[in-house]
Amino acid sequence: MSIKGKIALVTGAGTGIGKGVAIELARRGVKVAIHYNQSDAGALHTKQQIDEFGGEAMIVQANVSNKPEIERMVSEVNEFFGGIDILVNNAALQLNYGFFEHDEHSFDRMMSINLKGYWQCMQAALPYMKQKQSGRIINMSSVHSKRPTDFDVVYAMTKGGIRMLGREAAIELAPFGITVNTIEPGHIDVGKQSARESKPIMSPEDLEKSKKSKSSIHEKFPLGRVGTPFDVAQLVCFIASDENEFMTGTSIRLDGASMLL
Repeated sequence: MSIKGKIALVTGAGTGIGKGVAIELARRGVKVAIHYNQSDAGALHTKQQIDEFGGEAMIVQANVSNKPEIERMVSEVNEFFGGIDILVNNAALQLNYGFFEHDEHSFDRMMSINLKGYWQCMQAALPYMKQKQSGRIINMSSVHSKRPTDFDVVYAMTKGGIRMLGREAAIELAPFGITVNTIEPGHIDVGKQSARESKPIMSPEDLEKSKKSKSSIHEKFPLGRVGTPFDVAQLVCFIASDENEFMTGTSIRLDGASMLL
């Protein structure tokens, strides 16, 4: 897929899905801006991994709920790389508060990062994309844009809003050759599960627990496993490619069919 030489900004690239996306884009020849807000160690580790295979990357810090910081971040990326071709909106906050635990402050905080932050990052990057009459915007949502979370009503609201943001933006930005698509991941393993599975010695009790866990996974996930950041990164690379110029305004569920059960 032809993405080599493109310039990408990936928000929240110091951990989890964002880290996996940044590394895979760089592996395919994309110049990557690694954004972080607080996880500076994570961002440095992402860049270190990219540097090891000869990829091109820079690190930028910003609070994506703050418009001036977003504008500064995008300006820094432009000055360093000379534009932005791909924006991956991934940075998000998940508090896991119950309905009665949320207050006005927590509501505003989540909306500012998860939804307004996406919108403002898009606004900041658009002048550079419009100048080239091309661009790829990929917004990370969740399967919980379609079904309740049962663990955080406000989180689900933001993910539903991201889905509609992508649809509306796709219509308005199409005349500029800019596509906007949304990825809706299901359960993504960002490292904890693999760490448990790597124990060198397992007691009979551990083996029994492992069998039950695997049985439970098969019941909830038809493919027999949860997703990984690499699964998401593969899809991001396809959406960002030149071969995918006709797809826009879509919401792609990436959950191994777990939502069908």
